[in-house]
Amino acid sequence: MTVQAPYGTWPSPIDAGTVAAHDGRPEFLGSVGEELWWTEPRPEEGGRRALLRLAADGQHPPVSVLPAPWNVRNRVIEYGGLPWAGAPRSEGGPLIVFTHFADQRLYALEPDAPDARPRPLTPLSEATDGGLRWCDPVVLPERGEAWCVLEEFTGEGPTDVRRVLAAVPLDGSAAEDRGRVRELTGDGDRFLTGPRLSPDGRRLAWLAWDHPAMPWDGTRAMTARIREDGTLETPRAVAGGPEESVAQAEFSTDGSLLIASDAGGWWNLQRVDVEAAETAEAAEPGRGPAVPRVPLCPREEEFAGAAWKIGQRWFAPLPGGLVAALHGRGAQRLGVLDPETGELVDAAGPWTEWAPFLAVIDSRVTGVAAGPRTSYEIVELDTRTGHTVVLASHHKDHVDPAYYPEPQIRTFTGPDGRDIHAHIYPPHHPDHMAPAGELPPYVVWVHGGPTSRAPLVLDLEIAYFTSRGIGVAEVNYGGSTGYGREYRNRLRQQWGVVDVEDCAAVARTLAREGTADPARLAIRGGSAGGWTSAASLTSPLAEGLYACGTVTYPILDLTGWATGETHDFESQYLESLVGPLAEVPGRYRERSPLHQAQRIAVPFLLLQGLDDVICPPVQCERFLEQVKGRGVSHAYLAFEGEGHGFRRADTIVRAVEAELSLYSHTFGLRREDVPSLELRS
Repeated sequence: MTVQAPYGTWPSPIDAGTVAAHDGRPEFLGSVGEELWWTEPRPEEGGRRALLRLAADGQHPPVSVLPAPWNVRNRVIEYGGLPWAGAPRSEGGPLIVFTHFADQRLYALEPDAPDARPRPLTPLSEATDGGLRWCDPVVLPERGEAWCVLEEFTGEGPTDVRRVLAAVPLDGSAAEDRGRVRELTGDGDRFLTGPRLSPDGRRLAWLAWDHPAMPWDGTRAMTARIREDGTLETPRAVAGGPEESVAQAEFSTDGSLLIASDAGGWWNLQRVDVEAAETAEAAEPGRGPAVPRVPLCPREEEFAGAAWKIGQRWFAPLPGGLVAALHGRGAQRLGVLDPETGELVDAAGPWTEWAPFLAVIDSRVTGVAAGPRTSYEIVELDTRTGHTVVLASHHKDHVDPAYYPEPQIRTFTGPDGRDIHAHIYPPHHPDHMAPAGELPPYVVWVHGGPTSRAPLVLDLEIAYFTSRGIGVAEVNYGGSTGYGREYRNRLRQQWGVVDVEDCAAVARTLAREGTADPARLAIRGGSAGGWTSAASLTSPLAEGLYACGTVTYPILDLTGWATGETHDFESQYLESLVGPLAEVPGRYRERSPLHQAQRIAVPFLLLQGLDDVICPPVQCERFLEQVKGRGVSHAYLAFEGEGHGFRRADTIVRAVEAELSLYSHTFGLRREDVPSLELRS
């Protein structure tokens, strides 16, 4: 029987505990011989990342290799990177190296040894926030080393840092002696990805870039020959440049170099003649590579994405010459590419979104995939048969799937007629409906980044709201990835304008067409999404549109963020998003919510991790000082032990329930299933 009740008051079995228990996804999938390994979140264990192993026979469930509190994660560029690698051995089982979050050291583990305990490979830093960090390793037993990215802090400031490729002895001799670590490259590049070796072991490839570029702005694909003694000959840039982003470089099984480059406006796959490119660059150093490349499958689709973490993998060469490749517009599915013919055949199955973590074992490709009604699973494609199977992290319906939202993919029209891509999740309940004529409240969800996008996958946090009768609109505003470089570049010097306008255009359209209640619109987001949410509440571009907002670990003061209040990786990001501070200081002030706080006139919730070094709590504290005494209802929840992105189950529960309580208060909803949020003014 269908029950009639106002939007926002419907009961739901999806509680905040369910949301927290299933927050996060498997990451950094890789193969070690015939085995699969990956990391997986453990919200109920303080948010640590566990390291899982799936045996080659596939007859047993995956096992967590390390007990709590081992946390396989690192802080290189603060967002982290590939935290583990392994190599098979003829005797004694595999050898694994990994980084432990608590001390940022690199460890070795022989999981099949009788006394399988991690042993440190690198020195203990005096301070976790500084010292030495490691990521994106490759284990080379034949050389007795692991090659990886070394991030080393040289001073007290967040930008006092250097990064090089380094070789760490596997015998543990560097655990007490930093001098035993061999540096493979010099200090010429600010940022590096980890090494990728050619099949014959004679050449190395990696990516490099420098301030003020971000990796989606301009990177260089570097190569170098490896001498017999393990040192590198002079590195050469073989692809890329200031206005070309190479997102990944990988040697094919025949020794050729494959790259994902956006030189044509979309990240597409290309083959580079390394010999010719190195020769050309050596002849005219600094001019940049001018060697023609072979496009493998030219399309107006993205075959890569924004490299927020080091070691992501959007394509993977197969032994027979084929290439497994993620591709698409606004989403990425798995295909198998024949580089000789350009034919691309997609994997069958319900998965519409594949994360950039691919592993190859013989003719089998394994990835992390999800869909609108399935969470992220570990899925294997047999390229010989076309058969797909879920190997691990199987999706389970922890509640009746009738409560899941039914999303719509839409394109809206923004200022100047520009397209705005969005996913609309109307309120949905199997046996509740609203009274005739009532319009539902809607919340605009703003993704982080801002150079990122919202994937169309099952998200129990979205279902938490839609099953209660509150609609959600996820906006992939101008500047988002997935729609080509031109769409990405819309945000150049327009952050706080285009993102605010696009979100407002979606909200206004939903209200104008009768989809949403114009009096009950809200906005929320975290990180860069927190910035856009706060900017929307304080900008004349969205004045009077939103009834309230939730702002999570945000940027609120552009000038402070650009002058030492964030980490090195993003310390010059605003040069492209806003403009050079020295040239347009007024723009930094005009767009900052901190300096427009007098405009805020609606209730808001501010959520912040006290250990956040990317968007530090001091920005929230300054903003609250500006709001004090203005009569605006608000709440501020700060969480100890949380950084940039909440990982602990208790934190997630508190944040989700507080957000619902804000909407209940603002929209006049009667709910007794969440604690009342204390609002101050």
